[in-house]
Amino acid sequence: MKLKYIAPLRGELSVPGDKSISHRSIMFGALAQGRTEVSNFLTGADCLSTIACFRKMGIEIKQNGSDVTVSGKGLHGLSSPSGILDAGNSGTTVRLMSGILAGQRFDSCITGDESICRRPMKRVMQPLTEMGASIVSRQGNGCAPLEIRPAKLHGIRYQSPVASAQVKSCVLLAGLYADGKTSVTEPVVSRNHSELMLRYFGADLTAEGTTVTIAPEPVLTGQKIKVPGDISSAAYFIAAALLVPGSEVLLKNVGINPTRDGMLRVCQAMGADITLLNEDHSGAEPCADLLVRSSSLHGTVIEGEIIPTLIDELPILAVLAAFADGTTIIRDAAELKVKESDRIAVMTNNLTRIGCDVEATDDGMIIRGGKPLHGAVIDSQKDHRVAMSFAVAALACSGETEIRDSDCVTISYPGFYGDLRTLCR
Repeated sequence: MKLKYIAPLRGELSVPGDKSISHRSIMFGALAQGRTEVSNFLTGADCLSTIACFRKMGIEIKQNGSDVTVSGKGLHGLSSPSGILDAGNSGTTVRLMSGILAGQRFDSCITGDESICRRPMKRVMQPLTEMGASIVSRQGNGCAPLEIRPAKLHGIRYQSPVASAQVKSCVLLAGLYADGKTSVTEPVVSRNHSELMLRYFGADLTAEGTTVTIAPEPVLTGQKIKVPGDISSAAYFIAAALLVPGSEVLLKNVGINPTRDGMLRVCQAMGADITLLNEDHSGAEPCADLLVRSSSLHGTVIEGEIIPTLIDELPILAVLAAFADGTTIIRDAAELKVKESDRIAVMTNNLTRIGCDVEATDDGMIIRGGKPLHGAVIDSQKDHRVAMSFAVAALACSGETEIRDSDCVTISYPGFYGDLRTLCR
């Protein structure tokens, strides 16, 4: 894929449904009794992997574009799969499903692609083992494939060493099958989509401070879910509109959950002109239209409690920092090393290729912005967020940028390049 500056971005766009919420709508719908109807479901490869896994366990799931119907069979209605469950490139699928599978009465094995089989799974294996689960890494390296056998689960109070929605959700889902209440305490609050949706389906769940507690054996009931636009997908168009002079873009129905809105807060701290319109707080997940205009940006510090609210947006924020005046420091983000790629290394290498003064640190980056930047050949390492970030950078660089393995964006946003072209006309 080759890109370069074309014209200011103009128009309005509805980004695809939130990936985190789409995953959970299938999982929780499968564990509920009755029908769950999902609209604006994200049809990216990751979420389709979740659908495939539950179909393999006997759940009827009908899909018509972004409308999905799940015929749930209740908490104990899953069937033994005929073979290995394949999560593709989806870490969310592996980690959350590990909690569900730990409570089943059948053997299972879940794996994924080459990238998934390098990502750390000990962070979910440890708490599940504390609960009594029988879960082992087939290769003995703490990574997928994971083999899970039936076991009696016990409620625990788990002190998570990391603020991770995937770890928290995994433990809470295993807690549905435990013999008592299960609690998870995090260093800071991570995204809370599981808590909101589990409660919406009927789970007995409470949250106080950084601790979430769930009671076992609830009767979950199928629901209607309208998935808001994914702020992680909107982030690329926010950045493009901010960087390309003369741009003005309206992004419709974007999720603004306060455990996910760090991108907006950091952009505004950098001087971004972003206005929230038509805010809707009537459902479980708040949303709004975002009006974004091109802006002169300055550096900032991104650290501490805000990191879990924007961990997936840090690559595109690094791009914004490269074009902003002054220095931006990203710290407390060592989690970037264990995503689809080592995003600290990959972003640093590629930012250097386009002429940015950037330095990698153990837990982030130091980006000295404001220099003129130029097109280059970008190695995405097949990481969808890296590819989309440099597609945006290309619009503000001089010359042409080539992105290798650019089709990896299908993992989370199959129509990304088409939507970007639409706004650049």
